[in-house]
Amino acid sequence: MVQRVLVTAGASGIGLAIAQVFAADGARVHIADINEQAVKDITGSNARITGSITDVSDPDAVRRLFDDVHKELGGLDVLVNNAGISGPTSPVEDYDVAAWNAVVNVNLNGTFYVTQRAIPLLKESSQASIIIMSSLAGRFGYPNRVVYSTTKWGLVGFAKTLSLELGPHGITCNLIHPGAVEGARLNNVLEGRAKLSGRSVQEERENALDNQAIKRFVDTRDIAELAKFLAGKHARSISGQIFPIDGDSKATQ
Repeated sequence: MVQRVLVTAGASGIGLAIAQVFAADGARVHIADINEQAVKDITGSNARITGSITDVSDPDAVRRLFDDVHKELGGLDVLVNNAGISGPTSPVEDYDVAAWNAVVNVNLNGTFYVTQRAIPLLKESSQASIIIMSSLAGRFGYPNRVVYSTTKWGLVGFAKTLSLELGPHGITCNLIHPGAVEGARLNNVLEGRAKLSGRSVQEERENALDNQAIKRFVDTRDIAELAKFLAGKHARSISGQIFPIDGDSKATQ
């Protein structure tokens, strides 16, 4: 069986790693991303990956995305809901309302829009899976990142509900909760923390690692391999579960 896979925010970071791992395993992969040039670069360099320029917070854009999915894949076996934004670093009392709404619109509404469109296609598959990217912030509170944490917790309820609703159709739904992932996004988070705390970025990096049993940040390839397993034939009885991949982190600060 050649898997047909849709990865949101698939043109960089975790999403790109997931798209590449599935493609290397023989899958046909479609990525959705807001970065037009990144989509062009990736689809131009890998014949197994097609793509759409998509803002998942826009229902009309999601509708167009699934027109492309029908055209390019002809169906769907795996949905990886990876799209998400973090929002500013700020205490709750000072949090910008527009920023709150923007994060909710991508992280929660966008995941809903994409999943709702995907379900009829997944029901036609003999081995369908949904994987939702939550976060360490979906297991702990996250000081000064209230909307990010709130939406990542919300995705847990969403996935648990999907597991119950879709299980009778043989569709699994699981969550991956990455901790601090090495890369540009982590650097931006650490810079935001440093501005609030008055400490250096290096000090914030060391503080983050102090919370982990394993003293290294997460490699995107490790997350991608976990996603591939959860969508594979040996994970058909695994559903409604949370999979942390965070070096045994105990807190977010």
